[in-house]
Amino acid sequence: MRGAVQTETGIAVTADNLEVARSSETILIGVKPAVVLAVLREIAPVTEGKMLISLAAGVRVRNMESISNARLMRAMTNTPTAISCGATAIARGARTVPDDVLRARTIFDAIGVTVEVNEDQIDAVTALSGSGPAFVYKVIQALAEGGERCGLPAEAAMTLAVQTVLGAAQLATESGKSPEELIKMVVTPGGTTAAGLAEMEKLGTAKSLIAAVEAATRRGQRMASENQ
Repeated sequence: MRGAVQTETGIAVTADNLEVARSSETILIGVKPAVVLAVLREIAPVTEGKMLISLAAGVRVRNMESISNARLMRAMTNTPTAISCGATAIARGARTVPDDVLRARTIFDAIGVTVEVNEDQIDAVTALSGSGPAFVYKVIQALAEGGERCGLPAEAAMTLAVQTVLGAAQLATESGKSPEELIKMVVTPGGTTAAGLAEMEKLGTAKSLIAAVEAATRRGQRMASENQ
């Protein structure tokens, strides 16, 4: 890659978008939604026939395909990719070929799990798994605060809350059981878990999480109308 700096890891880096696009067969667009189309216009002259994956929320494939003749796809991933525990959804464009889907899966399977959805479902993915980690952190924070209010030291409460969420998620993954089945494994009629679940139901905890996903989805849909 001309003008690029070679790092110790063997990765060539450059601040020249056009040079990156010219030298690559698979291109990831990882910029803010508001500038995706501007970046595409910049690199469009050298992207024809190449595979290009946008990582941005709220920018439709058809709008990108009107600028670039690349084989465009979209991917929505999340921050746990930093520890190879990401959740990614990919969506095809009009020019996507089967090999592109295989390549995209290979890329994102290396940092977590990958599912394929229709592009009109990406806004829901953005809300569920893209924004979802923040919702889960709120749950962790609340569990730890509940432990503190009941007399636990702050550090112990947070450690237990984090591990409880981690362990519950791992069990859900490995057991293959539904959330309802897993809940039944914990609940004893008239016991502590039943008392806690009853309070959650009274306060509408589940409804608030559903509403959070719905609100984030609506925002993603509005962003799509803004980025055309």
